[in-house]
Amino acid sequence: MHILPFKALFPNMEYIPSPDYFFATVREEFPQYYDNGFFWSIEKEAFFVYEIQTPRRNYLGLAACVDLRDYREGAIKKHEQTIAENEQKQMQLALKRKAGVKPVLLTYPEVPDIQNWLRQHTLDREPALAVHFEEDAQHHRLWAVSEADDMESIRQLFLEKVCCSYIADGHHRIATTALMHEKLETPEGQRHYGTLLSAFFSSEELEILDFNRVIEAFEDISPTQFMARLSQICEIELMSAPEKPSQKHELTMYLRREWYRLRWRPEILTRQGADCLDAALLNELVLKEIVGITDVRHDLRVEYVEGPKGLDGLRKKAMKNEQTVAFCLFPIQMPDLFRLADAEQMLPPKSTWFEPRMKNGMIVQEF
Repeated sequence: MHILPFKALFPNMEYIPSPDYFFATVREEFPQYYDNGFFWSIEKEAFFVYEIQTPRRNYLGLAACVDLRDYREGAIKKHEQTIAENEQKQMQLALKRKAGVKPVLLTYPEVPDIQNWLRQHTLDREPALAVHFEEDAQHHRLWAVSEADDMESIRQLFLEKVCCSYIADGHHRIATTALMHEKLETPEGQRHYGTLLSAFFSSEELEILDFNRVIEAFEDISPTQFMARLSQICEIELMSAPEKPSQKHELTMYLRREWYRLRWRPEILTRQGADCLDAALLNELVLKEIVGITDVRHDLRVEYVEGPKGLDGLRKKAMKNEQTVAFCLFPIQMPDLFRLADAEQMLPPKSTWFEPRMKNGMIVQEF
């Protein structure tokens, strides 16, 4: 991978009494914050070690720019299709801000030499920026890598040991930036949009959590008919207490205040293949064939609930409408994601929820 240093903008924390509010609003309000002096620029180009400390664990990665040629040539691999409407929204935001305010999250198979280097760089050094978020009890810290020898060392490690990376979060941002780079043919435009702010966290530094669904299902079919059809493709077990799935090809379902465990019937897995994804099976065999939802990207009957909200968050969303059924899926595993991306296969939308989550405005790249 070709990683590039850049001159970063940082928020001026002396002007920010409420980090939770500021960083929640900076995505839309960056131009106003910038004009009013809420950001300052580092003196020279650098890479940045990025640490996120949560109540459960610490995550350590590297913020850098990537050359969009790596994306065009397939060294940065995607696993999710983008939606033209969302690309348009991202383009409008980028042109309004003239900056990237959140890194695209990239991952790669673990390289111990890189992780040791990043960890060593944080020892006995003061971070360039440290922010505490009360709402989710997180600490975010950034250390500049600005000495020439250090920059060359980490650059060479990525060049030699990371042959490719995988988009974890930010498919629309990277697709939009590539489109802007293609459309802006002037030398100045090429310079501005030829690189992209990214954050590299190895596969061992990321977690893939479940991404669940609430479906408005009972307009054309009754719950009884739904369960009868579902029993033809799934083994169904009534649960005494709510639980998340414990393995691949197992789901849990919330319907009319009851929780059920579902397992795809063996003949379904034989026909579809053992490597098939639960999200794809759910979309095809349940949403499409039973409920009649053919376009999960745009059908308003499908709502998504992030895994960190837990089963209680899923239940609360489902209880707002008596015509709904909710499904909790087992998270996709990293080897499956790598395998699919390597084969240029796309995951169904909203198949993955990655932790950690970076904050808009923590580190900014001006275009």
